[in-house]
Amino acid sequence: MQIGVALPQMARDYGPGTTVEWSRAIDEGPFSSVSAGERVTFSNPEMVASLAAAAAVTRRVRIMANVWVLPAHPAAMVAQQVGTLDQLAPGRLSLGVGVGGREHDYQALGAPLDARHARLDTKVAELRQLLAGEPPFPGADPVGPALTGAIPEILAAAMGPKSMARAARWADGVTGFTVTGRRAEMESTNQRADEAWAAADRPTPRKVTGCFVALGIDDPQATLRDYVCRYLAFAGDEIAAAMADEVTISSPDAVARLLDDAEGAGCDELILVPATADRRCLDAMEALVSRRGGA
Repeated sequence: MQIGVALPQMARDYGPGTTVEWSRAIDEGPFSSVSAGERVTFSNPEMVASLAAAAAVTRRVRIMANVWVLPAHPAAMVAQQVGTLDQLAPGRLSLGVGVGGREHDYQALGAPLDARHARLDTKVAELRQLLAGEPPFPGADPVGPALTGAIPEILAAAMGPKSMARAARWADGVTGFTVTGRRAEMESTNQRADEAWAAADRPTPRKVTGCFVALGIDDPQATLRDYVCRYLAFAGDEIAAAMADEVTISSPDAVARLLDDAEGAGCDELILVPATADRRCLDAMEALVSRRGGA
């Protein structure tokens, strides 16, 4: 199983130098990928710019958008951004795509929230056509820059049976998330993915999942809980607090157990999502993964 690290974009202490410092350290460590997610009405830096910076200062790890909320954007603009990222990281790009869950982000971008699942299907098809070099409309030039190789893998942020069934028609795999880090939860998601892809007569999907962690810092459990409460506040204080009560991956033993459980559940890659930008957290994760045998 591969082990990636997300940039701690959503953490309170993310600063001007965090993107470059963490990206370089992740590339030098035992990790498989560096990722960033999309959120608009929050304190985080923008996803594509962050991934471009990460791509420019790394040479080995994959650069992963996790996740790109496609229904909120014009497909042509996304195609140009993907082409640009591919120039910076040839053959190292992975695209996680989904519908998101934050109405305020859609509103801020001037995009409708309704029918977003159907629009995701349409956007992915359109994006693949544009990345293959087809013009956006008759008489137009293709959207550039052209890819340096094949279209990057596209993973669906699908969790439930219905979204899995839709995604199985067009995705190369799934990128999920577990708040609790429990093996049973990851196994259930991975089983649904395998069943959906088999029903669609598609090859076995690549299965990626992520989990919030805090490690190597003062009072990691309090930091982890605060992070989750703040990050999920858009869902309401009651839901955010309930979810924060479920997070426990804040010790070396807990992280080691998470890695073992993710591998046992059939994950191809686990992405550690830090609850802090404190470099001690990344150093602690690196030491633990190195002892485990790397990614």
